[in-house]
Parts: sequence; structure tokens; C-alpha cells
Amino acid sequence: MQLVDSVIRQSLHSEVTLVNQVAEYIVNSGGKRLRPILVLLSAGLFGNIQPQHHKLAAIVELIHTSTLLHDDVVDESSKRRGQSTANALFGNAASVLVGDFVYSRTFQMMVSLQNMRVMEVLSNATNVIAEGEVLQLLNVNNADISDSDYLQVIHYKTAKLFEAATQLGAIASQASAEDETALSSYGMHLGTAFQLIDDILDLSGNSEEIGKNLGDDLAEGKPTLPLLYAMRNGSEEQKSIIRNAIEEGGIEHLPQVIAAVHSTGALDHVRRIAESEVSKCREAIAHFSESPFKQALIELADFAVKRSY
Repeated sequence: MQLVDSVIRQSLHSEVTLVNQVAEYIVNSGGKRLRPILVLLSAGLFGNIQPQHHKLAAIVELIHTSTLLHDDVVDESSKRRGQSTANALFGNAASVLVGDFVYSRTFQMMVSLQNMRVMEVLSNATNVIAEGEVLQLLNVNNADISDSDYLQVIHYKTAKLFEAATQLGAIASQASAEDETALSSYGMHLGTAFQLIDDILDLSGNSEEIGKNLGDDLAEGKPTLPLLYAMRNGSEEQKSIIRNAIEEGGIEHLPQVIAAVHSTGALDHVRRIAESEVSKCREAIAHFSESPFKQALIELADFAVKRSY
């Protein structure tokens, strides 16, 4: 991962001072680095990790970084990973434009690998992620979205890059089609579980620990699975409060909403779904030989649902 960070820093260098300032701030802001880790662990299942894997891991993290720069502008977020967002410090215009720079730089890096399959997977993933962002925007303030429609959003917006990360580890290691499919499945289910736990933490976590403001999704009028479940299974008063919170946005009634998701068992319900996704992760990689890399992938899936940040 130190080598991956080195690739990221070298790749983001620009003659434009503002690009360097914003990019360096984003890199130093930390984050879990789960997506690049997935590239390396997946590649490790097939042998030694090579410099091409470091570059692929860096590309995946930079795609994620560019989406965050744009997301925070769209969501008007002021806090991420416990720090001020780039748009809060440098302004919306700088964040959008540097996000464009980071995104386009990843395509330069992809081309340098001279692997058409890598280009195919990553270009497809970035397109699906963009569709997911638009779908999410369309669903803002929509309290009548179905569970399946919501899951489609997170499959596109979040799980797709997890899926691409694990698939790329296999492709770069010239794995069989069967193994590539298995790792793609692992990544997709892991990404889904990861987002579902994020939804839970948005309504139950510790603001300092999760690194963002509690109720951020609710403030933006985003319907999430815990809210949808609580709205279906709560009292008439609870249903009305949650519906109003989604349709109007804001956190004026956040304490009542939090009480509702607890009393209806919404958080436990969503956690069980996340745990089911993690079980599918384990099933997807069960046929691989035992190794520290396989064990790490299993532990990473467990971490996705047990984490508190």
C-alpha cells in the first residue's frame, strides 16, 4: 500500500499549483483504501504482486477520489473522514475541475498499461457509477422508492467499483474466466454490504468515529434502506415523520427518526441483509486455495459489517 500511495502521488503531479494543492489534500485525508487493497489481495491469490498491480490499485483509488470530489459538491457536504471536504476549503469550482483532472489522469494511466480488458472493465465501471449517481439524484426526496430500486442504486454507485477492483486483480494476473467471475461476485457483494453498513452508521454511528455528520443522508433527503423499512413498519406517527424528513430533507426531526429505526428493528433488518451479502462473499472465493490473501479477503468481508466507522 505504501507503493500504491507512491504511485498515486506521482500520478497526481501537475504543473498547475491548485491541482497539486487539492490533490495532495485529498490524498492526505486518508480513508480506508479498501478498493486498492482489493486489487492487491485479489492479485495475491495468483502469485506475486507486481508493479502493474500497484498501478491498477492506484487507478481504482483515483477513480474513487474523483467521484468523492464531485459527490461532495452535489451533496453540499462539509465534512468527510473527519475533516473539511475539499469543496469547503477550496470552493465548488476547484473541486469539480480537479475532480475532472483526477478522473482524466486515470485514463492516461489505464492506457499506459496497454491492456484492453483493463480498459473495458474500468470504462464500463466508471460509466455505471455515473449512472448510479444520476439515479440517486433522481431518488432524492422520493419516499416511495422500492427496496429493489434502492439496491440498484448502491449496486451501481458503490458496489460496481468494488467489483471492478477484484476483477482487475484477476485480469492482471491472467486468471481463468471462472476465477475472474468469482472475484467479481465477491467484490459486488462486499460493496453492497459496505454501503448498507454505511446507511446504518448514518443513523446510529458516532459522528467523530464515522468522520462525518450523523444524519447526512437524511439531511439531503436520501431514502436509505433503514428509513424505508422503518417507514413501512413504524406507527402512523413514525411513518409520517420519516416520510416528511425524506421529502423535505433536513434533520429537524433526526432524534425521532433515529428512535423509529431503533424501535422498528430497521437497523437489525438491514444488518442481516449485509451479513447475507458477506456470506455470499465467502461462498464466491471458497474454491481458492488457502493463503494469507484468501484469509485477508475473508477478514475484510467480516470487517465490512462489524466496523463502527
